[in-house]
Amino acid sequence: MSSAISTPESDHSIPIADKHGGRNRWIALVVLSLAQLMDIVDNTIMNIALPSAQHDLGFSSGDRQWVVTGYALAFGSLLLLGGRLSDFFGRKRMFLIGVGGFAAASALGGAAGGLEVLLVARVAQGVFGALLAPAALSLLSVTFADNAEERGRAFGIFGAISGAGGALGLLLGGVLTQGLSWRWCLYVNIVIAAIAFAGALMFLRDGDRPERVRPDIAGTAAAVFGLAGLVYGLGNAESHGWHAPATLAPIIAGILLLAAFVLIERRTRHPLLPLHVVLDRVRGSAYLTVAITGTGMFAVFLFLTYYLQNTLGFSPIRSGAAFLPMIAMVMVGAVFSGTALMPRTGPRPLVPVGCLLAAIGMALLTGIGTDSSYATGVLPALLVTGLGFGFIFGPIQNAATSGVQPHDAGVASATVNTAQQIGGAIGLAVFSSLATTAIDNYRTTHAATLADATISGYHLVFWIAAAVFLGGAALAALLFRTGPLPIDHSAA
Repeated sequence: MSSAISTPESDHSIPIADKHGGRNRWIALVVLSLAQLMDIVDNTIMNIALPSAQHDLGFSSGDRQWVVTGYALAFGSLLLLGGRLSDFFGRKRMFLIGVGGFAAASALGGAAGGLEVLLVARVAQGVFGALLAPAALSLLSVTFADNAEERGRAFGIFGAISGAGGALGLLLGGVLTQGLSWRWCLYVNIVIAAIAFAGALMFLRDGDRPERVRPDIAGTAAAVFGLAGLVYGLGNAESHGWHAPATLAPIIAGILLLAAFVLIERRTRHPLLPLHVVLDRVRGSAYLTVAITGTGMFAVFLFLTYYLQNTLGFSPIRSGAAFLPMIAMVMVGAVFSGTALMPRTGPRPLVPVGCLLAAIGMALLTGIGTDSSYATGVLPALLVTGLGFGFIFGPIQNAATSGVQPHDAGVASATVNTAQQIGGAIGLAVFSSLATTAIDNYRTTHAATLADATISGYHLVFWIAAAVFLGGAALAALLFRTGPLPIDHSAA
């Protein structure tokens, strides 16, 4: 019979709730949420800062896209490796390295005197973000592994941060760029990172780590280069077109390498991504759904920002503030679904409802026009969509990391982020291409003004996004199991 009394040698594996009291793991949640917020906000805050940075540093519009693409390439291609490193070398250690490195890269970017230094900094942010994101989610998963209600509440809060972070980045980017300088869109990360780093040292606990094994070099290479090719090719689609070699060649190479990655993982003894992690019905359903919803999310943040600024004439700050009601509804939906519903129902009824609400919000946005007002044309859609996102993100992140062994928690968490990143890249490429084509066709066939043609392009994007969310609702209803998620009461 095992003893319930801890010894110094085994003290590192004691659950946070037992060793420090339940209060400390809620402080740990705050620390992890801060780091997650920094990572998510950075995906959109630079979009607002880019025009000012371009004017200040004097680089071309063609080079401007690389400030965004450089981050996306590094982040998206290294997530799986980052997740596995946290499993092998310790989640807390990788979290600290990720937070510290992200802060250092942000400081470098904020002080950049030219495009080259800014690009290096953005790529470095992507690298350290790929260490930070899976470590944070896996730490959350193992910290709240033993209590369904507390786990649901924690993932509801974490999901609210994930869903609202993109919109908050737009607001923060506008405030900092107009009030101070575009450089503060990078410097602000130093402040957030310092708080998260200190909190992690005091309140995060790692738990057991598996025995060191021979790394899966072939699988790692196939995954990194495959994901990089896919993200790079999709990033070229808008500027080069879908039939250009610069688009097709990387996408095809990326797909082939990812197919090879699956074959390698089936045969290797110590895979980078054990296939049982993704083949589990609950987790697999979560990964698929998060990729689909990630695709649809870009229709909200990207094209609605275009509409607010270019059609309604909103300033960057006012555009960011316009998303505040949606942020509030994301938080309401995520906390309510995670706290009151998820422990009792599981994800099956919640995620489809969230997708349906998001689809309704997209359909409402098809009614906007050149003379619409924010209060009647945009706000109702934001409220409905925000509530839907709240019902999606917390339950999906909870399901995607449920039932996984602690030594696979990092790579399971990384797969969530990878699926969302790839879904977002597909959404950005496809929707941008469709909108451009629709605008050109509308002007040709209707002899319309550019403003009217642009609205027609936005309508097409929002209708397709609604269909995407409807597809996500159907898949989630079919694939998720009925009932609450299993809880490991012996989890450390």
